[in-house]
Amino acid sequence: MRNRGHRSRGLVVTVVAVVAALVGGAGLTGCDAVGGDSPSPTGTTARAAKPSPRPTPAWDRTPRSLAAVGDSITRGFDACSVLTDCPEVSWATGTDAKVNSLAVRLLGATGAARHSWNYAATGSRMSDLPAQMAQAAAKKPELVTVMAGANDACRASVSAMTSVADFRTQFEDALTTLRKTLPKTQVYVSSVPDLKRLWSQGRVNKLGKQIWKLGICPSMLGDADSLSAAATLRRDTVQDRVESYNTVLEEVCAKDRRCRFDGGAVFEYRFGSEQLSHWDWFHPSKDGQARLAEMAYGVVTARTPPA
Repeated sequence: MRNRGHRSRGLVVTVVAVVAALVGGAGLTGCDAVGGDSPSPTGTTARAAKPSPRPTPAWDRTPRSLAAVGDSITRGFDACSVLTDCPEVSWATGTDAKVNSLAVRLLGATGAARHSWNYAATGSRMSDLPAQMAQAAAKKPELVTVMAGANDACRASVSAMTSVADFRTQFEDALTTLRKTLPKTQVYVSSVPDLKRLWSQGRVNKLGKQIWKLGICPSMLGDADSLSAAATLRRDTVQDRVESYNTVLEEVCAKDRRCRFDGGAVFEYRFGSEQLSHWDWFHPSKDGQARLAEMAYGVVTARTPPA
């Protein structure tokens, strides 16, 4: 083994000397190691000379534009005055300093005003999302936020709720609509809030219950004080449907490498009296909108998606 090593080192020294002599004789200068008119290295030699660049991460934590789609929550409904949209306090695109929306956190106040758009609509359901996605796609945003599904459960009756199968098809259609023109745009998907908890929190407020009678989420909020077996079964059925919707959102989003689900953060958040509108005790207040913005920002800027 020792003699073989001496022979190897001797061979290396000889080769180096020969190469040095050839290089010196050719008079090569600068970084052109193959000569001015020599062909570029190919095959294995080229790969060794030019290391492969680092792969671009699938998720960009600093998107430079944002469009929002969804329902009344993203429109800031009942956050400023009764039965009225208030998009300036939207968790996604609002400009109100106290909310510090996702757009403001990502783009700054000026950037949010110029490069964020809100296509959510009060009362919309998942079936409306493909059209909203088409509107959003026209702006070519780098990030689209989705918060939809509450109105699919908030129907006049339990039987009128959107089926889980239809909900899945409609959400898939919405993502397909976006991907037809924007294959690389990122999507943040919020879970549907815990409607039963919102009922539990709001039912202690007399004014809120009067507003509920105007038609806010009757499947969950109707006959708010009743604790009968029928009322309990109705609310539990709505709650089960919401949980199924969230499963769909998670599963469909997981199939798209540029989509992030919030991991159930919004559903699990315990909205208290300060986070609920003091007009209807059901929709988020300004403080509630700020909490939604905070949760979204955490997911969008995280190095890895929620477990």
